[in-house]
Amino acid sequence: MDRVSTDLSRYRILLCLLLQCTWGILQTALGAAVFLRYRTGKRFVYRSALVIQYPLLSSLSLGPFLFITNRPPRDRSGRIPQSEVARRLLVHEYGHTIQSLLLGPLYLPAVGLPSALWNHLPCFRRKWRGGVSYFSFFTERSANALGERFTGEPSMGSALL
Repeated sequence: MDRVSTDLSRYRILLCLLLQCTWGILQTALGAAVFLRYRTGKRFVYRSALVIQYPLLSSLSLGPFLFITNRPPRDRSGRIPQSEVARRLLVHEYGHTIQSLLLGPLYLPAVGLPSALWNHLPCFRRKWRGGVSYFSFFTERSANALGERFTGEPSMGSALL
């Protein structure tokens, strides 16, 4: 039974990679370029994605590449340990990978650009730094839901920054 589930898991990973390299080639190519820049960071595989820990403040998902900040945000309530926040951030970013699989060439204009603007424009930063959860934005909420659905693990909730 274990061998059968391992074989199925391998086929799922191969199918995801095939889709990312065809249907999601734009974000996968961008992810490969960012990977070349940050390839010396700590790396590991999570589900069907390659995770690279890098020194920037925000995390990023491009196709099968997850770039996770080595300084995850803090829980506003102070109830969730930092290691759990980092784990939830990983699930959230994996949700963006699922969005990429579903949307293909539409991922960058429908998710990537709005997420980047939400994260970097001063008018939006003031909003989410002033009490509105960063993860309440539609692209982030969707990534949370998809990450939780496909991993069975909790993602970033509205109580978190």
